[in-house]
Amino acid sequence: MILAIDPGTTQSGYCVYEDGRVLDCGVVDNDDMLEIIEDGGTVAGTLSELAIEMIASYGMAVGREVFETCVWIGRFKQAFRDPELVRLIYRRDVKLHLCGSPQAKDPNIRQALLDLFPRTGGGKTPQIGTKSQPGPLYGVSSHAWAALAVAVTATAKAAA
Repeated sequence: MILAIDPGTTQSGYCVYEDGRVLDCGVVDNDDMLEIIEDGGTVAGTLSELAIEMIASYGMAVGREVFETCVWIGRFKQAFRDPELVRLIYRRDVKLHLCGSPQAKDPNIRQALLDLFPRTGGGKTPQIGTKSQPGPLYGVSSHAWAALAVAVTATAKAAA
């Protein structure tokens, strides 16, 4: 079971993913995420892996938020039972794995994720579904989409 994180300055998106299924996801305060990692478990069970989206420099000037996010990435990594096993997944790798192009944007990534899951729920987007007819991605929203993309990419890289 992998916990994937899309880190932010104060909150982070997360996705608990196993065997091609989303077991839990959401957005929580960073202090709460730190506790989840330190405890080594989630509502879905015991964590075996941790993957975090890593920031890369492309020569552009960055602001305070980028550095604060880097600090949180380090704190999350250090809180895991074995920090050396934490997988740092770059956004470029996510784009290449899911879309085949480093120029892919968030809507392209979201669509690629939707295409990976069966259309079993109700509503306009059966992969997400509705409360009465949830699909396999029911509950994935906001930064949890990016965390799911990290989980899918990390799982594929581990299998390769």
